Amino acid sequence: MIETAAMLAAIRQEKQKELGLVKQRLLVCAGTGCVAGGSLKVYERLKQAVADRGLAVSVELNGEGKAEQQAGIAVKKSGCHGFCEKGPLVRVEPEGILYVGVKPEDADDMVDALANGGVVERLLYKDPNTGEVFVREEDNPFYRQQERLALANCGVIDPEDLWEYIARDGYAALAKAVTEMTPEEVCQEVLAAGLRGRGGGGFPTGRKWLLTRQAPGHQKYVICNGDEGDPGAFMDRSLMEGDPHRIIEGMLIAGYAIGANQGYVYMRAEYPLAVQRMRKALDAARSQGLLGENILGSGFSFDILIKEGAGAFVCGEESALIASIEGERGMPRPKPPYPAQSGLWGCPTLINNVETFANVPPIIHRGADWFRERGSENSPGTKTFAITGAVANTGLIEVPMGKTLREVIFEIGGGVRGNRKFKAVQIGGPSGGCLTEAHLDLPLDFDSLQKAGAMVGSGGLVVMDDTTCIVEVARFFMDFTQNESCGKCVLCREGTKRMLDILQRIVNGEGTLEDLKDLEEIGEAVKEGSLCGLGKTAPNPVLTTLQYFRDEYLAHVVDRRCPAGVCQGLKVYKIIADECKGCSKCARVCPVGAISGKVREPFVIDNEKCIKCGACKDACRFGAVEEVA
Repeated sequence: MIETAAMLAAIRQEKQKELGLVKQRLLVCAGTGCVAGGSLKVYERLKQAVADRGLAVSVELNGEGKAEQQAGIAVKKSGCHGFCEKGPLVRVEPEGILYVGVKPEDADDMVDALANGGVVERLLYKDPNTGEVFVREEDNPFYRQQERLALANCGVIDPEDLWEYIARDGYAALAKAVTEMTPEEVCQEVLAAGLRGRGGGGFPTGRKWLLTRQAPGHQKYVICNGDEGDPGAFMDRSLMEGDPHRIIEGMLIAGYAIGANQGYVYMRAEYPLAVQRMRKALDAARSQGLLGENILGSGFSFDILIKEGAGAFVCGEESALIASIEGERGMPRPKPPYPAQSGLWGCPTLINNVETFANVPPIIHRGADWFRERGSENSPGTKTFAITGAVANTGLIEVPMGKTLREVIFEIGGGVRGNRKFKAVQIGGPSGGCLTEAHLDLPLDFDSLQKAGAMVGSGGLVVMDDTTCIVEVARFFMDFTQNESCGKCVLCREGTKRMLDILQRIVNGEGTLEDLKDLEEIGEAVKEGSLCGLGKTAPNPVLTTLQYFRDEYLAHVVDRRCPAGVCQGLKVYKIIADECKGCSKCARVCPVGAISGKVREPFVIDNEKCIKCGACKDACRFGAVEEVA
């Protein structure tokens, strides 16, 4: 049991000494992506290979009867390393060697190379554009421009080991806050750092803390919003899987600052690994007195419970999330009052998302000025992004605020996959906007993106190449938001349905110029009149694509053509007479009898009857059926 700040400091020194005795460490990524790729099998094989060679870390009694670790190779599981495209990943410390695409059968070669001071060449990352091979992680172009603050421990420590977290200054910020600072000073330090909410809105975190602290009421709550529902986003999940104690420490500091004694982590039930590791971390912290009564002898008491959500996208909105915790249907509530005034069970409630809480411990530990050394004036610090889509290197990244889209996509992300032409990037998920090549030098910060009609959102970046149909992308996101609308307010419920109907007509080849006008008018109405932030931002993908890709919409409704050749309803199938052998197979598979002809003579397609299913093209063995865009 850790009863005082002095005991915590002594334990930290002891654990740092123990880690220092370990000669080398093999850190196997055990984030969801790498686990799905078989990293746990790699972990077991590496442990066996190390043991077989007598290289494992051992514990022996010294002359004083104390247990000491002896030098050796430790094999450990870690959180997400970020380079998801190349998983499973294994990093060798202290050398910093990064192995990619590791399989269980590679274990023996890796351990032998480690013992002999060499590397396994075939497992090193090779740049697909230049052919250059990178040994060290820090030299890898994917990592070179990153700066990991929130993700500092992810991929570095075992997320299920409290002592490893403590050895890396874990809970030092909590000790400083509760023994050296007043709650008001903690709030002011967070305010001075300029930390803005990383969940999408970008509201100043310190101001939110002060408002909740100053709200009247004896009972107050802290809620961590881990309901990450954006398609293509996995930042919060990776943080909870890879560094759960950081989130707990951030919540503890927040609880002390606002005068709360109870916290909740609202998590998606679809994140079983994150839920498991958060529960284990809470149990470990509680068992050592870092959660519960009289924490570190300070008189401050605080505990945390996990609430698993059923996966409703709308529960990412804070008032709907509160309703869900209370056992009600997750639906937004009118504001004001805001949660800081009247939240969970009518009490003042502080809600921040996972990444926001992850930034709090280093701010308190190192100071506001240290945090402001990176990022931009109005958006200090760093931001995590999940970069996916048609990009060479997909994964989880963290960069200083103000990095440009060009740097993120073409330097960290390695450019568009297959050397295709960049077309657009969807940023901020369904609540964000679609940006073009003209925006590649736009800084990634709250204010710049808002001016461009997009938003940081939770941090999803979906890159699209020239094979992507922008109208279909808009239809996809509108289909998502319409399905996820809670239905409470008319404008969101009916407006998104009407917009989806129009977009469906357009991709089916039945759109008109009047439809484009209606999309804009309805979109603005939904944006202005919806009850919650999710409804207000639902039209963003449509409005931004109409603004920046109007020519593509016009091609669909005027020329009856999909420039990307994606929209099935706008495809035209034609039989090349010179190639047709007259076998009649296309006519036999056509479900609507749109193909006619005589055996051993060229067949023809009646495009009035054709339903664009493509069965004829798939059936033709001679390549005689072509698709005309």
